[in-house]
Amino acid sequence: MASSGDLFFGQTGLDRTKVQGLLDESLKGSDDGELFLEYRQSETFAFDDGRLKAATFDTSQGFGLRAVAGETTGYAHASELSEDAIKRAGQTVRAISSGHSGAVSLSPARTNAKLYTDIDPLNTAGFETKVKLLTGMNEYARSKDGRVKQVSCSLSGDWQQIEIIRPGGEVYKDIRPLVRLNVSVVVEKDGRQESGSFGGGGREGYSAYLAPDYWHAAVDEALRQALVNLESVPAPAGEMTVVLGPGWPGILLHEAIGHGLEGDFNRKKTSAFAGLLGQRVAAPGVTVVDDGTIANRRGSLTIDDEGTPTSRTVLIEDGILKGYMQDRQNARLMGVAPTGNGRRESHAASIMPRMTNTYMLAGDKAPEEIIASVPKGIYATNFGGGQVDITNGKFVFSCTEAYLIENGKVGPAIKGATLIGDGATALTKISMIGNDLKLDSGIGTCGKNGQSVPVGVGQPTLRIDGLTVGGTAQAA
Repeated sequence: MASSGDLFFGQTGLDRTKVQGLLDESLKGSDDGELFLEYRQSETFAFDDGRLKAATFDTSQGFGLRAVAGETTGYAHASELSEDAIKRAGQTVRAISSGHSGAVSLSPARTNAKLYTDIDPLNTAGFETKVKLLTGMNEYARSKDGRVKQVSCSLSGDWQQIEIIRPGGEVYKDIRPLVRLNVSVVVEKDGRQESGSFGGGGREGYSAYLAPDYWHAAVDEALRQALVNLESVPAPAGEMTVVLGPGWPGILLHEAIGHGLEGDFNRKKTSAFAGLLGQRVAAPGVTVVDDGTIANRRGSLTIDDEGTPTSRTVLIEDGILKGYMQDRQNARLMGVAPTGNGRRESHAASIMPRMTNTYMLAGDKAPEEIIASVPKGIYATNFGGGQVDITNGKFVFSCTEAYLIENGKVGPAIKGATLIGDGATALTKISMIGNDLKLDSGIGTCGKNGQSVPVGVGQPTLRIDGLTVGGTAQAA
């Protein structure tokens, strides 16, 4: 494996001086732009039906060249790392700045702190060790309960090295490890089958996930969920009070309002939050931040994909809209500072403002007090798939683990519950905020315009009044 200092200009034959000259020429007259170089290795192991189903390994490399002129972006990319390819890309992107007399914006500040190790997770354990982990998870799950009918588990690792070169010779580098472990368990009783799952990950090596204490707990949690769902009853339907559990339920917050707080939608005035800076958009006590600076978290980045250090950006403070997540282009056009949220899926994709770790801060209520305050409602602790209209925040989310609340106490588990509403309205209906802020276990992936990037979510326990619940039994 090449070191961080020589990968792109040591082993590829690229000459740094020549590449810099091509870049400077390509971006003449532009307002901004960069050359983004990427090298990535990734692997995935999948275990199902008692045997290893897949073991894949992939290596990719390439560059993306971007020129920005006003609201227009020119972008060209290739998997070939050569001066000829960069020259051809330059001829393509140069067209957008023809007749434009911009001056390239100042380079990002170097105020970042390193948030994760350079470790290559793929090399932190051998092939046999990884297969043994998945085999052990399968055997452990089946030994715990005779109702287990299927165990599916997977382990994946990713090692990405990037280098960002800007006009004038500024260079920014980052090495990004990423791992993830997942397990799903299906149980059966009297012909009825239900499932449960758990996943975890972060920007580190495999070591923590290979530890028996970790993967035992992961399997135990997946099995617990499956057994809970095995005893579930049909979910009620109608408008009712909903209590959301801490941690992963923050995915609803991420989808329903997070995208609406990204700079591009607000600059184009297609977000429900456009033009509302300084105004109340949520109930008092609601504070939402996007924080890409948490060490080793899945959504964290030392620098974003433009070289800007990530930051802790306050989006909503005590219910008042304070700011948006920004990349360099949208920040410049809106007259504000970039927040370190310029992200891309790979060298083949252009920059967009994207979330990192987005979560709501804790309040002052004990979770038990929140549940006790609800005469009748539901308590949702885990979510699966959902649909969201980014422009207006309207959402439909499926609960994978939820319970009835009856007379202030958690009752039976329910099956088939969906939460329906819109983010902007839901924010105003939050009436109690727990003191138990929790981040997710490291499994979030966010999609936008066909691009997927790793993210984190989180929240404390929340009471939301008057949320529509879809189910199979009418509420009394």
